[in-house]
Amino acid sequence: MSTPKNAIKNIVDELPTLLAVAVVETETGMPLASHVNVSEFDIETAAAYNTEVVKAKLKAINALKLNQTIQDILLTLTDQLHLLKLSADGKMFVYLAVNSRDTNLAQARQIMKAHTADLIK
Repeated sequence: MSTPKNAIKNIVDELPTLLAVAVVETETGMPLASHVNVSEFDIETAAAYNTEVVKAKLKAINALKLNQTIQDILLTLTDQLHLLKLSADGKMFVYLAVNSRDTNLAQARQIMKAHTADLIK
């Protein structure tokens, strides 16, 4: 079984150009493990605000009475991709930020899925 720390290490090993990656507890918004390649990237703040995005989407799904679960959430910025992948129980999510010039969406999704499957099932 994968741990948050191992998942982060494996993602960084396979995607060394990433901006940041974290495994985040949904209830508190606190990273359980993280790695940042850009010194000005505040992973704790990013985790907290992305937790609010996840919680808002979960509330919307509930309010709309949709019988659906969130697979992932994609935020496309000018030159960055931010991908949030939720665990099946919604208790944690993996947050990955990459530069869209270095990494395409399919690559980011595949690497995240490969290294977090045990962690977020």
